[in-house]
Amino acid sequence: MHSLLLSILSIYLFIGIGYLAKSVFKEKIDNKTLTLLSVYFLQIFLTLWGLLKQPLNSDILITPLIYLVIILGLFIIMLPLARALFKDPKERSIATIAAFIGNTGNLGIPLGIAIFGEESIPYTTLINLVNVFFVYTVGVYVYSRGNFSIKKSLLNIVKIPILWAALGAIGLNLMGYIPEGNIEKTLQMGAYAAIVIQLLLFGIYLYDAKIKELNRLLLVWVSSIKFILIPVLAFIVLLFIDISPFIKGILLLELMVPLAVANLNFASLYECKPNELASLVFISSLLFLGIVFVFIEIIKYF
Repeated sequence: MHSLLLSILSIYLFIGIGYLAKSVFKEKIDNKTLTLLSVYFLQIFLTLWGLLKQPLNSDILITPLIYLVIILGLFIIMLPLARALFKDPKERSIATIAAFIGNTGNLGIPLGIAIFGEESIPYTTLINLVNVFFVYTVGVYVYSRGNFSIKKSLLNIVKIPILWAALGAIGLNLMGYIPEGNIEKTLQMGAYAAIVIQLLLFGIYLYDAKIKELNRLLLVWVSSIKFILIPVLAFIVLLFIDISPFIKGILLLELMVPLAVANLNFASLYECKPNELASLVFISSLLFLGIVFVFIEIIKYF
């Protein structure tokens, strides 16, 4: 437990550095430059390294599908309730989708390494890829309230380099290629650089949070879905699925990670109360710091 605490705190250390840097240097810190560097370059290394670490098997490939089924299932169930409870259209959009877009990239992959080791990377990488699809289809549609073309959002997915890197890595893996020596070290260097940049970016975005402007009902609603309903549903479903406890633990972790920065990006793009969204991301990240230790106890039942 002591080593786990240190691993998790080391992750939050980099988030804190990003937050501190933004608070000190303000506009001198260019969020967009770091985002472009991460998304279009470094995450390619992370994807290749993660998917080429070990031969792919049916368990690795089925894991992201289970993740998607759980997320979509609860999303469909909660959709009419969110519409009935929140009258403001912008808050209704946040209530409808925010809890289902988890931080599987910036936080999920590093936490997977900290808790389960590097063996978790193929699983968390594919889960993150599925989450990207969910974000750019369902997420974009809900935040734009139907004003954004589904066709265009699908084209945006096609433009993301990690999609093509993942397809290439899967192809190489199925052909039996596993990188070794200097190639493996190069991929590992790029992968860990991507992870650090992602954590720094997370902290940088959290700086914009304005908690005083947050609707408390919205906070309770989103937090309840993210940290109660999703974990409970996932735990019940995973109990009846015949996969290893290791994979069940990874799935539950990825379903419980706090809200993704992508929520904030889309809320800003479509003027959907980005300050409230930033506060939700910030609070969910703080709550998760304590909830992650409850998670450690839960996975012992698998």
